[in-house]
Amino acid sequence: MSGPDAPFTPDASADVKQPRLPPLLKVMGPGLITGASDDDPSGIATYSQAGAAYGYQMGWALLFTWPLMCAIQEISARVGRVTGRGIAGNIKAHFPAPLVYALVGMLLVANVINIGADLGAMAAALQLVTGGGKTLVFVYVIGFGLASALLQIFARYSRYVSVLKWLTLVLFAYVGVVLVVHVPWLEVLKGLILPKIEFNAAYLTVVVALLGTTISPYLFFWQAEEEVEETKEHFGAKPLGRAPEQARSEFRRIRLDTYIGMAFSNIVALFIITTAAATLHAHGQTDIQSSAQAAEALRPIAGPFVFVVFALGIVGTGLLAIPVLAGSAAYALGETFGWHVGLARKAHRAKAFYGALAAAVAAGVIMNLTPIDPMKALFWSAVINGVVAVPVMVLLMIMGSNTQVMGGFKLPPVLKGVGWAATAAMAAAAVGMFATLSHS
Repeated sequence: MSGPDAPFTPDASADVKQPRLPPLLKVMGPGLITGASDDDPSGIATYSQAGAAYGYQMGWALLFTWPLMCAIQEISARVGRVTGRGIAGNIKAHFPAPLVYALVGMLLVANVINIGADLGAMAAALQLVTGGGKTLVFVYVIGFGLASALLQIFARYSRYVSVLKWLTLVLFAYVGVVLVVHVPWLEVLKGLILPKIEFNAAYLTVVVALLGTTISPYLFFWQAEEEVEETKEHFGAKPLGRAPEQARSEFRRIRLDTYIGMAFSNIVALFIITTAAATLHAHGQTDIQSSAQAAEALRPIAGPFVFVVFALGIVGTGLLAIPVLAGSAAYALGETFGWHVGLARKAHRAKAFYGALAAAVAAGVIMNLTPIDPMKALFWSAVINGVVAVPVMVLLMIMGSNTQVMGGFKLPPVLKGVGWAATAAMAAAAVGMFATLSHS
């Protein structure tokens, strides 16, 4: 049997002894990487803006989004693990083709803009640390883009995923930053459970931005596809639709992986907001436009150590996020057009897939070499993500509740209820975003 649906056999090299991981990291996988990649340089900019503008009053939004993130990411993972197909492949199989073309097209545009913005932020942050002229920023952009693409294309999948897992530890830099600045933790706690919510356009815009940053379409596509990759990479693993006896242990692993991954993501985001509140907001610096600007603003206020750690954290999170952004775009495009897809495949066996991945990164690099304003581009990326997220979430909920898609593994009632609540919250955020746009 040949073609995109042919059975996939992992390379013999996958049996080579891999680096030993701590027990928890062995359990953690797609959920951990997905959650950590959510704190990308663009996300760091959003969290820094929230902390600088409103101090400790935005922590509640991260507490509110955590169960919603967990639900929609677990549902994405379940759909991939049960069916052996990603989200784009399932939408194509069960809904009209024009719908998948439209959603995937918008996802591609948003991801490319995000890649470009993240590359620019990483390069700007590194240039702040190393010094040198602005030309050096473009050199760094090209270097980061090349490194990200080449690692995804040529590194063995199992080893590459291990590298991504270790890269999640970069986010502990922001835990360290909080420990060396003075933080009134009682104020942080009040912001979490007794926030002062303001009903004005500026405040609601930040809330919408936080919701859109933590619940993004590319994360749905990535986690579903990584569950599919797990069935290809591990001997004996199969889609649960064909191996129902594996369901109990796999659903337990998915839930643990996802809940811890999303908690990790939001705790780090809370620390970034707290750092900005304790330093920038406390010193009257309330207008931050980018993650690199946040790092630079920290230098005179919090000292050189905090500045360097914060800036290098931007570089590390970008190295984690760009593969997820480019990979989710390539997966979605590949399933839409019936290509061989998968990072576990050799490059010569999935040329179109890896070509799309490289093209997404290249487009992000090129964006930084043009007069395009990266912050304006990122704004429109957020708008597109807001448009894409709601219909994708609706389709995920429909598929997760459909026996034709999930067989005997339809979503349990509680997960289904929270999934629909997440969808309603994102729909409200999208309406709020467009209402804000119409009054700006």
